[in-house]
Amino acid sequence: MKKVGFVSLGCPKNLVDSEVMMGQLAEAGYEITNNAEEADTVVVNTCGFIESAKAESVDAILEATRLKANGKATRVIVAGCLVERYRDDLMKELPEVDAFIGTSQVNDILKAADEEFDAHELTISPIGNKTATYLYDEYSPRMRATDSHTAFIKIAEGCDRPCAFCSIPGMRGSFRSRRFGSIIAEARDLAKQGVKELVLIAQDSSRYGEDLGEVDALAALIRALGEIEEVEWVRCMYAYPTHISDAFLAAIAETPKAVKYLDMPLQHASRNVLKLMKRGGNRESLEKLIRRVREKVPGIAIRTTFITGFPGETDEDFEELIKFVQNCRFDNLGVFTYSDEEGTAAFGLPDKVDAKTAKQRRNRLMKEQAKISKANNKAKIGKTYKVLFEGLSQESDLLFQGRLEGQTQEIDGYILINDMPEDLDPKVGKIYNVKITEAHEYDLVGGIV
Repeated sequence: MKKVGFVSLGCPKNLVDSEVMMGQLAEAGYEITNNAEEADTVVVNTCGFIESAKAESVDAILEATRLKANGKATRVIVAGCLVERYRDDLMKELPEVDAFIGTSQVNDILKAADEEFDAHELTISPIGNKTATYLYDEYSPRMRATDSHTAFIKIAEGCDRPCAFCSIPGMRGSFRSRRFGSIIAEARDLAKQGVKELVLIAQDSSRYGEDLGEVDALAALIRALGEIEEVEWVRCMYAYPTHISDAFLAAIAETPKAVKYLDMPLQHASRNVLKLMKRGGNRESLEKLIRRVREKVPGIAIRTTFITGFPGETDEDFEELIKFVQNCRFDNLGVFTYSDEEGTAAFGLPDKVDAKTAKQRRNRLMKEQAKISKANNKAKIGKTYKVLFEGLSQESDLLFQGRLEGQTQEIDGYILINDMPEDLDPKVGKIYNVKITEAHEYDLVGGIV
């Protein structure tokens, strides 16, 4: 039996592609291993979004080719977003790679893995492909790489937004939604496997169903998923700020199993920078949106991300962003420094911000958020919350960990559990009431009651 080792980089959307490829290989009789050094074939599923991700992907490819040259591996396959952006260059520079498959060629993994097959015969989609039609469905074999109690469901693929900094449309193609029934069928199957948390992902979740002629399809989907008996939590990631409908917010507020959590990347708050980013809006309109979200869904946790150092960002623009964050007091926040990516609209913009300034701004913004986060967490001391139990803590074998509704795995903080009733044998994936006793900048401490 041939062993295949997978290295999956980048976002959860890429991870789902890896899970589908692993599922196809396993169904065909290959053995999947997480130890690449034991593998006969090494697959590197790459990210090509920003410079640091590209560098990580290239390092992983070079390590795979080293295993082919000096180790057990006899075949190397490179997949994913980096292939979509730089296929011609990669094929020229890395002749030792046996096959390159892009984001719309996930179903070609069996051909690519077959040593009798000439990978050069694979159909090559053009760079910047906007005609891709690939979507996995409920019948796609899938080997999950996440913890047993949580799973991602990709509800759509591609993106049509014109954001000036983003290369995703060129790597993933135009926006296209999965069928409603396909998602529900997959969710029911995952629930039967013991999954308790369903995490809905897409490049732009809030547009789900629009291309199929549906109105408020995401709201309907959340309500339907909330009716699956074995599921405890339904979480939605990557919502675009201009498409936060009242129906969507009502679905979150009124569906008991929908977590009161909104992941909504805003990128900036200055009208000047948002216009350059081709996103529109201003600080006032975004603050109005945040107020509406909190009014419609009391107690909701809001997560967002920002970019510092975008071309044309002035000191005044950044100060406006700081004031916006201070005013909105987000529950969770991530900050990236701008990455100048060829092929994007921002690549040709003047007034570039030097990397040192962009990093200083990022650090200052994160320092500000740390104070806000700690204050938000301190307000939870003495209160009891429903927590999804996840087993031993990543920090210490002496502690357990779990998550509030407002915490997404590996992105936000955790609840560290240091106390529980003596006769309790807690089960991973089960919901427990936890009383908060301590608060830190990102993590909380408490005991099961």
